[in-house]
Amino acid sequence: MSGIGLAIPQLYLYLHFLFFLAPKHTHSFFHLNLSPYTLSLSQDQSQNAFLSSAFYPLKAMASSSCNCAKPQISHPLSSASSSTVHLGHSPTSISWNSRQPNRTHNISIIHSALHSPSVLHFPKQPYQNPLIPIEDDSVNVQVQPKTHRHPQWNLLQRAAAMALDMAESALVSLELQHPLPKTADPHVQISGNFAPVPEQPVKQALPVTGTIPSCINGVYLRNGANPLFEPVAGHHFFDGDGMVHAVTIDNGNASYACRFTETQRFLQEKELGRPVFPKAIGELHGHSGIARLLLFYARGLFGLVDHKQGTGVANAGLVYFNNRLLAMSEDDLPYHLRITPSGDLETVGRYNFDDQLKSTMIAHPKIDPFSKELFALSYDVIQKPYLKYFKFQPDGTKSPDVEIPLSMPTMMHDFAITENFVVIPNQQVLFKLQEMIFGGSPVIYDKNKKSSFGILSKNASDSKDIIWVESPDTFCFHLWNAWEEPESDEVVVIGSCMTPPDSIFNECDESLTSVLSEIRLNLKTGKSTRRPIISESEQVNLEAGMVNRNRLGRRTRYAYLAIAEPWPKVSGFAKIDLFTGEVKKHIYGDKKFGGEPFFLPRDDNCESAEDDGYIISFVHDENSWKSELQVVDAINLQLESSIKLPSRVPYGFHGTFIDAKSLINLA
Repeated sequence: MSGIGLAIPQLYLYLHFLFFLAPKHTHSFFHLNLSPYTLSLSQDQSQNAFLSSAFYPLKAMASSSCNCAKPQISHPLSSASSSTVHLGHSPTSISWNSRQPNRTHNISIIHSALHSPSVLHFPKQPYQNPLIPIEDDSVNVQVQPKTHRHPQWNLLQRAAAMALDMAESALVSLELQHPLPKTADPHVQISGNFAPVPEQPVKQALPVTGTIPSCINGVYLRNGANPLFEPVAGHHFFDGDGMVHAVTIDNGNASYACRFTETQRFLQEKELGRPVFPKAIGELHGHSGIARLLLFYARGLFGLVDHKQGTGVANAGLVYFNNRLLAMSEDDLPYHLRITPSGDLETVGRYNFDDQLKSTMIAHPKIDPFSKELFALSYDVIQKPYLKYFKFQPDGTKSPDVEIPLSMPTMMHDFAITENFVVIPNQQVLFKLQEMIFGGSPVIYDKNKKSSFGILSKNASDSKDIIWVESPDTFCFHLWNAWEEPESDEVVVIGSCMTPPDSIFNECDESLTSVLSEIRLNLKTGKSTRRPIISESEQVNLEAGMVNRNRLGRRTRYAYLAIAEPWPKVSGFAKIDLFTGEVKKHIYGDKKFGGEPFFLPRDDNCESAEDDGYIISFVHDENSWKSELQVVDAINLQLESSIKLPSRVPYGFHGTFIDAKSLINLA
């Protein structure tokens, strides 16, 4: 989900430039002799050191696609002493088979800004680099053992692969001499029901409790991060490969399937049999992050990997537009998926809107419910313009890019639309890649920067008329809606204001809070106000959710948002009256947790009551280790029906629904 990933194809040139700016004493941190037979590392006494080898000329990237082998690297985590985190399930819920001698892990207690303060269990098992298994009994996950492939590499490629694998092994050994931050520790990030699952072919005739409303016919789909391989070193939950879970409902009957989105990154790593693409959040920080980029580009130089067809994971958003289902993360182009007549999923491929889209696209594009146009942003962390705006007509025709003037690369995970405007947040979480030179994270919170929102006409051909309105100390990871109030010359924005702003990406001792807020932007005075919508006595963390999509960009009364407590788990969802602040809750129950509540209108008639519809959400029971899809009446929050799923569904990100009529026209 992080935009760092979109920079991978450009980072070498940036690092080459920084080499000439970096202090001379930092140029000798490590020296790597990448001979196929030797590897030496020497460290000087400077603590602010830099990788001199980071700037070897690697500009000539090989373009041929590789027929890759499985280089052998001993798994570094197999000797780590950290072990486990307990999320309330059996410690035998996940086990990894190993071909190496058994090693026992100690038990530790881990606290994380990304996880609830409960004690976490991780199995006392050695680690490997396994493929996700084909079968899953939802209690014990057995990994598929490695199989050797005969590479089609030439002698030079084999020698290069051996040398680079040795260099990576040495790098990982150095990394593991220091504890991983909790935001990059796989024992924290992918424990419990955050852990990955295998693909599941279509299972028909699922058990249903209650009655599925007759108006619900179609496919509910939800995206999420699901790493194919055991992490080599650092890993953030957002780094996992994209997997889409699909529940098809046909006149009260239900089926389920889940499949990886077969990105170019996924296909290459699957062929290699191990992770080789840098993980945007878990690995790309400090000197080791620079070293990993160099290793990646060296592999590209020798034709062992190909980065030219994208490096994204497509794990965040889903949108149905112009008869196509698209899976997205903001570090790449979207990926086109197909739903088969049986309810299975297939990856068609990387989608550039018939060669119209030349840049990445964020994972939260907006579809206007009246014009049916799709609006989107693309941001760059390396070079100006750092941000571009564009839109697509209902037939898929793209508008020219509008360059948005930003003085520095800014995280732009979400934005909003109104009837006439796009609302662009320019907030305080920035990308400063030079921080890696001095051992830091490239994602930083700049408290000295003033947050603001840019208001731009939807039909703008340039940015000269954009209006910037400051909103001090505002960071909204997601914006739920926005609308215009012409009588007061204001644009009203509804979002969840998160503090600390960068705590999702960087380790932080302060507890995360996410406050549902109303932000009013006065287009005449340039002033803003912000207020919490819910009273302090009822304050809960609200993240992930939506309003009635038939009214997106217009004044809405209700929002349906996940109750992200204990963070980052979701114990239920809330229906919030945005005018009065009244909160009604649907709690899943003891040791049951879910994800994004998806509001499905009873029909597409905009004249219907705003809350006339149903909430759909995956729910996982950590006592029984079973998952289900719940359907809840959006008016009274009563459970209507529950579909029992044949396998575990991990906690994930965002979803969509394609009705039966639209499925007929699916490309």
